[in-house]
Amino acid sequence: MPNTYTQLYIHFIFAVKYRAAVIHPDWEVHLHKYITGVVQKNGHKLLAINSVPDHLHMLVGYNPLQSVSELMRLVKGDSSEFVNKNGFTKDKFRWQEGYGAFSNSTSHMDRVVKYIHNQKEHHRTKTFRDEYTGILKEYDVDYNEKYIFFDPE
Repeated sequence: MPNTYTQLYIHFIFAVKYRAAVIHPDWEVHLHKYITGVVQKNGHKLLAINSVPDHLHMLVGYNPLQSVSELMRLVKGDSSEFVNKNGFTKDKFRWQEGYGAFSNSTSHMDRVVKYIHNQKEHHRTKTFRDEYTGILKEYDVDYNEKYIFFDPE
């Protein structure tokens, strides 16, 4: 549409079903590339992506022609199918229901990209639950404890 200008950056976070630690270093780059393709095919720009065994972060230059929920449905559904078709896990791979989506300003891009790229180091000392609740608090998001991604037992 003429005369429509946007600059939207969204940091997405989503977890493997039951927080199973199955994203393996041997194939995570293939997963990241596949998700990059899904994001780009839908008219967005992937600025950063990284994962640890039980969850994934990505920063997207977002095109408002598509809803956030539709993009996440496609990213999670298509990437699950990709992992399963390639037999990367011994059991069926699925993402957990839900996700986090947090908007960021241009002035925070470097900080968010560094944060995403530093995930493996970051999670040597911090659990995913602590990280996620910290982000929810930082962005002043109301949340219900019973719906938070709990640590596996």
